[in-house]
Formats: sequence, C-alpha cells, structure tokens
Amino acid sequence: MITLRSLAAVLLALGPLAPGPAPGPADGLRQVTECVAPGSTGGGGGLALREVHALADGAGVRVAVIDTGVAPHPRLAALTGGGDYLTGGDGLTDCDGHGTAVAGVLAATPSPEDDVVGVAPGVEVVSIRQASPSFTVPVGDGARAAGDTATLAAALGRAVRLGASVVTVSETVCLDAARAEAVGRPLAAALRAAAEADVLVVAAAGNVGSGGCTGAPGEVPLPAGVGTAAGGPLADGVLVVGATTPDDAPAAFTVRGPWVDLAARGTALRSLAAGGGLTAPTLQGTSLAVPVVAGAAALVRQRFPGLSAAAVADRLVATARVPAADPEAVGAGVVDPLAALTALPRPGTAADPVAPRPAAAPAVPRPRVPTWVPLLAVAAVSALVAALPLLARRLRS
Repeated sequence: MITLRSLAAVLLALGPLAPGPAPGPADGLRQVTECVAPGSTGGGGGLALREVHALADGAGVRVAVIDTGVAPHPRLAALTGGGDYLTGGDGLTDCDGHGTAVAGVLAATPSPEDDVVGVAPGVEVVSIRQASPSFTVPVGDGARAAGDTATLAAALGRAVRLGASVVTVSETVCLDAARAEAVGRPLAAALRAAAEADVLVVAAAGNVGSGGCTGAPGEVPLPAGVGTAAGGPLADGVLVVGATTPDDAPAAFTVRGPWVDLAARGTALRSLAAGGGLTAPTLQGTSLAVPVVAGAAALVRQRFPGLSAAAVADRLVATARVPAADPEAVGAGVVDPLAALTALPRPGTAADPVAPRPAAAPAVPRPRVPTWVPLLAVAAVSALVAALPLLARRLRS
C-alpha cells in the first residue's frame, strides 16, 4: 500500500518538487521604517566548532530560513532565494537584519579576521521572506506588522516543495489557548505535512516581551505550542528550542512550557549583518538559538543520511547536555553537536536511540618479566629431557 510518507520519499528522491506560484506581494503593504544599514566588523565571540567540522559541515543539506529575508553576504557560501511573501521578490532582501543574523549563526563561513563561524557552514541556505516589522498591512481600521500565521503556514509548505530537509522558524506569537487552537490549525496542518515529507522544522519557543508573549500561565506560543493547543503532541520531527546563556543556564526571556524540546545558546551572540560585515556581539533571543539546533540537525543529516527527520530529532534530544535547570525552559537539555555526531547506537538498535560513546577502558599494565627467566626455563627443560634415558635405565636395573 502506498502511504503519504512513502510517496513523499519517492518524490524527494526524484528531486525538489515544483515550487508553485511565487508568493506575495502582500495586499496593502506599506513600509514604515527604513531598512537597516550594513553592520560593523570587529572582534567578538563565536562558536568553537573545529572538532565538529572535522566530522561534518552540512554539505549537501538544504536548509530553508523562514524569516525577514536573508541578504547576500560574502560569508554565506550557498544562498538562494525561495520567495517573498511581502513584496513578491526572491527573498534575498532583509530590511531588518534578523534573517541574515539567523543565517549567519547557521551557515557563516569562517574568516581569519574573527571567530564567527556557523554551526553548519557547508549547507545551502534557502531564504523565504515571510515577515518584517519594517512593513505593515491593513487590518480593520488599523495596521499590523506584515506576516502572520497564515503566510507562515504557506511558507512552510513552500520550503518543503523547494526541497529543504531542515527548516528554521525564528518567530513566535503568543495567544490564549482558545485563540491559539483556532489560529494554529493551518500551522498544525503545515507541520504535519512537513513531517510526512521527512522535513525537520525547528521553531523558537518565544521571548517574553515580544510577539505578545508575557510568560503568563495559559499563553500558547505559535508555532511552538501548536500541538499543545490542538490537544495532542507535536508533529513528528518538529523541535522547539529555548535559549540559554553561555554557561547553559536558561535565559531570563525564554518562554517556558511543556512544548520545549531542546535549548541552545541564545545570548551574547555575534553574526552576519545585512549589507556586509558583522553585528555587535549582543544578539539574543530564542530566534538565535534556533539556527544552532537547525545547524546541528543539518550536520546529523549529512553524517547519517539514512536517518529520518524524526530520528535526527531523537538523536539531538538523546545526546543533549542536561544542565541542572528547569526542563520547561530547556527541554532535554542543551544541544551538543559533537555528541550528536559521535554517539553510538544502543545495543540491539539499528541507529537510534543512541548512547554516548563510551570512554576507552584504561589499559592494565602487565608486569615486566626479566629476560633471564625464560632462558633459565628453557635450560631446565633441556636438562630434564637429556636425563630421561639415564633415569629409565636405572629404573630397569
């Protein structure tokens, strides 16, 4: 019997699906702020991934970044446009700098001038511009920022059709449970379709103070909590990411909840700036933790191409570092790309779940035997053999 999953596997094997009509432009779109200027260069923090990149860099993996767009940058080695739900362009315009920063954390190539490097610098980035605070669209008698859950659901479908195997969603809106259930239905359908197509979607848990999120009980962040809002578990292969500080403590702003699967560093980050150069080393948010996990997923998909999206998610969860922290803030713990790439399957399993690679048992030193001992033993045996005939004659006499 042909299932939806098997059909999706056949289609993906044949190549990316036809992307369909180009998105955008949005009705009534109006630009309300100027686009950001190029960022400044300079020293700053980065992600130390030398050991990881000796094993995998994400080459051959396509990651869709659904965000404010991604601007072309000399340190994004493979960037293509996937469409623009705002102006109808190719997705390679970023007036806000957010999508470019997300893409930099994901895929920035190294430079001898600084320590900024993406988690998976070998991936192909496909930019889909879906939202931007620099533009508004009319709603009733007023206006709201361009981009909503409906266009996000459409962007998820487009990412799947464009052949992405990992998708980042670094935006969140918090609603009460009743509204989240109604508004989240298209998102839930899009996430289920992505999972059936073997695509791993990585979404932000949300930040207190933005997107309507206050951290109050009963709030549901979308798309992170769409499964919870619908009364069921999240679709297979969808990972929700919280943010931590550099010492693995939960960031004060990260939205907590049972939907959080993993966490990653989301404070004091530096990345690529729209228009060239680097940002200041002050970026923060669960939106910046998302590309860390998505990059780790791309590395696993490269190193273990036989794993499904759900198995990749399981591997990342199983190998996470487990800090002494609130599990509703960090889920299973902080993502550990090196452990995800080197963990061994547990006995009796094909590939997952995984167990950390065991440390080699210390060699037990053998006592050294002096060289004269074996020589003396050989001499004694030889003398005994020579004396056997004489001993036999005496016994017969």
